[in-house]
Amino acid sequence: MIDAQHLSKNFGKLHALNDASLQVAKGEVVCLIGPSGSGKSTFLRCIHGLETPDEGSVRVEGELLNPANKNEYRELRNKMGFVFQHFNLFPNKTVLDNCKLAQTTVLKRSDEEAEKIALEYLGKVGLTDKRDSYPNQLSGGQKQRVAIARALCMNPEIMLFDEPTSALDPEMIKEVLEVMQDLAAQGMTMIVVTHEMGFARKVGTRVVFLEAGKIVEVADSETFFTHPKSDRAKEFLSKVFYS
Repeated sequence: MIDAQHLSKNFGKLHALNDASLQVAKGEVVCLIGPSGSGKSTFLRCIHGLETPDEGSVRVEGELLNPANKNEYRELRNKMGFVFQHFNLFPNKTVLDNCKLAQTTVLKRSDEEAEKIALEYLGKVGLTDKRDSYPNQLSGGQKQRVAIARALCMNPEIMLFDEPTSALDPEMIKEVLEVMQDLAAQGMTMIVVTHEMGFARKVGTRVVFLEAGKIVEVADSETFFTHPKSDRAKEFLSKVFYS
């Protein structure tokens, strides 16, 4: 479903991403892990089109993600839901309106249809009772679950998560990971930038380990966590799973 080839991205003198390639099949849960500043989020944002790579290409279901072809570019991006680290909810709109807005403006759904779909997905994340609440009345975990519901309302075929739990208190992480685990169990194709190694090992089908903008190692999750090949991955895991 995703074919990213030879992506590179520079921010001035910073080489954030260097010749990174990745293919993701339907139903896979691919976890991008590595130290801070390794290029994980830049890689994800280039795949979605939030950042334009300096080099390389991205294909979604075989179609080239090309900003020059505006209509097709928009349609391809709409196939990918994106969940941000800091929620990005509209503070002046209710939970329900946050979930309706893109449906009515981008997909041109009627208000009635958008509300029906919004309530369906708010139910899936356990927040129907918060439909009339504003973001500042929610916990961090609840905000992130609303953000996931909002993305799902657009009926994406692929979900991209950029460190969805890193801004949460430890007690709130579990509720968000459970929603993501349910999505994976339902067969949703997912690419997840995460520091949650337990999630990556349990739910991920593959792990991509990055360092200094480069992909150092790719393996199925169990193999990566039990028998990493590269010295850098071994060092990283020894620090993550300290005793």
